[in-house]
Amino acid sequence: MDDPARAAPGLGARLAGFGGNANLQLALVCILIMVVMTVMNPRFLTAYNFESMAFFLPELGILSIAMMIAMLTGGIDLSVVGIANLAGIVAGLWFQRSGGAEAGPAVVAVGVLLALAVGLVAGVLNGLLIARARITPILATLGSGQVFTGLALVLTGGPAIVGFPAAWNAIGNGHLGPVPVPFVIFVAICIAVWLLLTRSALGLNLMLIGTNPRAAVFAGVRRTQMLIYSYALTGMLAASAGILLSARTNAAKSDYGASYLLQAVLIAVLGGTNPAGGRGSVLGVALAVVSLVLLSSGFQMMRVSNHLIDFIWGATLIIVLAINVFVTRRRAGV
Repeated sequence: MDDPARAAPGLGARLAGFGGNANLQLALVCILIMVVMTVMNPRFLTAYNFESMAFFLPELGILSIAMMIAMLTGGIDLSVVGIANLAGIVAGLWFQRSGGAEAGPAVVAVGVLLALAVGLVAGVLNGLLIARARITPILATLGSGQVFTGLALVLTGGPAIVGFPAAWNAIGNGHLGPVPVPFVIFVAICIAVWLLLTRSALGLNLMLIGTNPRAAVFAGVRRTQMLIYSYALTGMLAASAGILLSARTNAAKSDYGASYLLQAVLIAVLGGTNPAGGRGSVLGVALAVVSLVLLSSGFQMMRVSNHLIDFIWGATLIIVLAINVFVTRRRAGV
């Protein structure tokens, strides 16, 4: 006869199996949030509200994907917001010297390339600090993030840069048919990063480095090179988010999106990314950012204080991290 104590799984076993189909669970959470918010405020389920979220969501989602890539190697990038703002400011300064609001599409194309180049250089710098100088990722990117923000402040002198060209504004406020352009860009980036992580040697190597760095070395993976590639990609994604942010607001400033950093970390973890490295899902991050934006929009409609919302995000991050540690230990039998 079976032992009832063994037949009935305990709380630890149930939590250990909770991540079996995390993406499906996140999708159900999104649906649940929509239902609850609609019941509390019927205006939530309107085309206007969803369109507003589709304009705001991409920049936060791209930053979260950038954070996920950094976490895949067991690191973190606390400089993504600084890179995003610096990229937007450099593009804005270029526009000021090239016709301002009257600049044409060719000038805007150069501005996009300049912004992405800023992200690439900043990301490579982070990678060198971590891979070559062997500085702990959290300290390296915390310091570089302050450097990028300080440089952005020096370039602007404090006030925001305004007066971007119409073609630049179309990136953040235009439509492709009925769909907002920023959302189209977000989906395209999600697909591109998913293909990179699942269909290329780079993605496999990043996962291996995060899972077992020693085994990665024995397998012939060039850890230093892979880390630099990883943070270079993170920097370019952060710059892409900066492009969308400045295009949507028609301005660029050193302190825009200050709350995005905490939210990006939270979304990456909620999306199934292991902060210790080796595991991450683009689809999971995309679903997590949708659920968080739905929740944030609902809170704003209920006029919940922004300070309380920040408290909720921070508390949620701590709880999720604690659950992840508990589940990992249960699976390892510790």
